[in-house]
Amino acid sequence: MLIGCPRETKNSEYRVGLTPESTEELVRRGHEVWIEAHAGLGIGADDERYRSAGATIIEEAAQIFERCEMIVKVKEPQPGERQQLREGQILYAYLHLAPDPEQTAALVESGVTAIAYETVTGAGGTLPLLKPMSQVAGRMSIQAGATALEKVNGGRGVLLGGVPGVAPGTVLILGGGVVGFNAAQMAAGLGADVTIMDNNPEALERLSLHFESRAKTRLSNQANLLDALTRADLVIGSVLIPGAATPRLVTREMLSCMQPGAVLVDVAIDQGGCFETSRPTTHEDPTFILDGIVHYCVGNMPGAVARTSTYALNNMTLQRALKIADLGWKEAMRQDPHLANGLNVHAGRVTYPAVAEELGYELLPIKDVLA
Repeated sequence: MLIGCPRETKNSEYRVGLTPESTEELVRRGHEVWIEAHAGLGIGADDERYRSAGATIIEEAAQIFERCEMIVKVKEPQPGERQQLREGQILYAYLHLAPDPEQTAALVESGVTAIAYETVTGAGGTLPLLKPMSQVAGRMSIQAGATALEKVNGGRGVLLGGVPGVAPGTVLILGGGVVGFNAAQMAAGLGADVTIMDNNPEALERLSLHFESRAKTRLSNQANLLDALTRADLVIGSVLIPGAATPRLVTREMLSCMQPGAVLVDVAIDQGGCFETSRPTTHEDPTFILDGIVHYCVGNMPGAVARTSTYALNNMTLQRALKIADLGWKEAMRQDPHLANGLNVHAGRVTYPAVAEELGYELLPIKDVLA
């Protein structure tokens, strides 16, 4: 199979879809890999490193989109890239379609077969391709929030760990999944006063046993949420419904009960965000202040630590990419139902239930595609 990896074009996105090591594995299995020139510079991999791995360096991304059978990316295709996708081509990347009707319409119109990293499943309903970036984003959310709390950035001027004689900052984490767990680890490690909220009692029990006295847990309901918001210096939004738009847990009205200069970090912004007042921001301009509350809503947080993120991602995406390339996407999905759950769009139809429901498309069941 001819596999292409273009340079990422999203604002401040330094990750790359294939590392040189992943490229070498694909080439070793008999596949041809085209890498856009300078695509790997953000992770410290120059074109010569990719050449030595067996890749062909392509100067223009247009050639990759025109010729390659499978496109491997990190982030969703940007508007200029969507126009170059074509019928029968495989797109393998993060997509986050439910809150993005424009991208979904473009993928449907293109006829591409779009496989979304974030909906590929694992044993027990896990999301193995989403997990590494959730780990990174969870850890980064605390350092981003700590910076936003500085007075020079509009925050309350609170040091999360405090100092002897002064209370530490208060961190509220909404959602006890992978992002929330990693955020709690970082916040507790700094010495902050940490509370994790979730609506799943079993998750709260697991978190309580792990963190013991280093973090508190509370059941997520309206009364508890309002109470916790009044005390919080930093709120991390880490709620996830796989493939679907995130529920808006914190309304604009609720901001009035928060302390001026408190910070909201919306890690769920790729799926629409869990704060009503969230809107996507960039690494170049990461925050805005609304009703006295600092909002940090960068959609590609892990892109700032591109080398760590790219290698963590490739650890999980490569084996599926090899399976798709070796067998073809349809046979690979017949053999691996977990991979099949990654199929979001195919030949002009939406195939993922949550996306179809959210955006009003008629669903084409994956089982019918594979029949």
